[in-house]
Amino acid sequence: MRVFDDMPRSEHPNPQWKRETYRILNGVWEFAFDFSNSGAAQDWQHKPFFDQQIIVPFCPESKLSGIRFTDFMPAVWYRRTIDCTETELQNRVILHVGAADYLTTVYVNGEEVGKHEGGYTSFAFDITQYLNAGENAVTIRCQDDTRDPLICSGKQSDQFASYACMYTRTTGIWQSVWLEYLPQNHIVSAKIDTDPENARVHIRAQIAGAGTLTAAAFWEGACVQSGVASPCGDIVTLTLDLPELHLWEVGKGGLYDLKLTFGEDTVQSYFGMRSLKLDGYKFLINGRSVFQRLVLDQGFYPDGIYTAPSDKALELDILLSMQAGFNGARLHEKVFEPRFLYHADRLGYLCWGEFPNWGGETSRPELLAKFLPQWCEALERDYNHPSIIGWCPFNETNDRQVRSTLQIVYETTKLLDPARPCIDASGYVHVKTDIFCTHEYCQNPEQFAAYYADFADGGSFFDCSARQQTYGGQPMFVSEYGGIGWDVSDGWGYGDAPKTEEAYKARYKGLTDVLLDHPKMFAFCYTQLTDVEQERNGVYTYDRKPKFDPAFFRAVNTRKAKMEED
Repeated sequence: MRVFDDMPRSEHPNPQWKRETYRILNGVWEFAFDFSNSGAAQDWQHKPFFDQQIIVPFCPESKLSGIRFTDFMPAVWYRRTIDCTETELQNRVILHVGAADYLTTVYVNGEEVGKHEGGYTSFAFDITQYLNAGENAVTIRCQDDTRDPLICSGKQSDQFASYACMYTRTTGIWQSVWLEYLPQNHIVSAKIDTDPENARVHIRAQIAGAGTLTAAAFWEGACVQSGVASPCGDIVTLTLDLPELHLWEVGKGGLYDLKLTFGEDTVQSYFGMRSLKLDGYKFLINGRSVFQRLVLDQGFYPDGIYTAPSDKALELDILLSMQAGFNGARLHEKVFEPRFLYHADRLGYLCWGEFPNWGGETSRPELLAKFLPQWCEALERDYNHPSIIGWCPFNETNDRQVRSTLQIVYETTKLLDPARPCIDASGYVHVKTDIFCTHEYCQNPEQFAAYYADFADGGSFFDCSARQQTYGGQPMFVSEYGGIGWDVSDGWGYGDAPKTEEAYKARYKGLTDVLLDHPKMFAFCYTQLTDVEQERNGVYTYDRKPKFDPAFFRAVNTRKAKMEED
């Protein structure tokens, strides 16, 4: 492993799938704008240099990239050289990109290696055959059009400037780039399923080459169980019976380390022993009703836009949330990077995995052909994280959009991951869903309570989309509420901003109490953790400063909910 002290984001990008034989490629790359999107036709992949520089993994719109250009960029190019030894070339050399927006083409020494479509999911190419001993040129081209209705772009602004709840765009590379050196016989991937009721962990690994798979589980550094299995084709299945059962718990975490060995290949991973079950109106974690005190987290940063300036900044967002009494988050309109999920796993922080469906027009059937492969990549990448306790591929769809698209994506999600609940679309419109949720930004606590009062006694609740959907008795929660504005002189929040701190606190407590005291609500999700640019309704400011004493929010949020009573 070769890492430089001044390299940005030099930590391993995915602690849940870590080999010691890797090399981070973040830092200074050559860079070029391609405003006419004609660089490929001009053979830029063969250019000996580009005349600008950028700091990877930060997007060119960001301050941390050194570029800070915020207009539309139809295409951008990156270039750097890497040295390879004869010994390294005896192995497989894999180039990983954490995420790049949107259509990425990778070249090595001028030869096209491969393409990846999608701005939010990780991808990798085997570049061994394109490399020579000595110096090699790696060139990456990223094409992006945020205004294309067949490209999902989340909260990235489709106008020149940010507006409403649309923010600064991200173009090109925005997560780490790294090399990984693999032996010819190696582990390609593994799915880990935990069974705490029977104290077992099931491992299903895909392998390349011949050999046997060894799996060893560790608790606090001591090996508690190991096993060996031979492949059937390119798949190996293995079950470990754990003599010591330690549950993964909300607010505490609790991870077993896992070491997978296949011939000369060794992968370090981990898992958490936890179960999920829906029981009537309750959401059970390890058989216990846990009220989910969620906050909306959009994953934007003032200097890095989509990219956290450091690994500590990722961890800090979780710690700030927990300090304010939240125990989880909707990871909103963005696929968060694996290191965020790693910290959530460690800390016992609940996460709902989402996809940035905004920008893509679900009313166009052809969107499904683009959306579904990217969503499946996200499911595959993040399957093993114990902190992810549910999926939500869409946010705020409506009846004019294709309902069959939502059903197909829901059913595909359940096929790939039957153990986790899936919300087809947060807020509206539900077509086929395990959980029913609404968005309600009423700012009056009494009126807010009235919307859900009859539901507590077996009646209905106020649903702004009632003409487009039918409640089917599923577990229920309000997945967006609040959004109380503060310091909105050059920004906005929902409703009229309170005039005083006392009025703000009374409104926050009043709205939140309605949901905590409701016998049929298993969760709430407050909008939002931090301000984002002009949207000023966070518990914290955009630069992560508290607006009020976090102890206030913690006291309101953490008291016992009605759903948690026996």
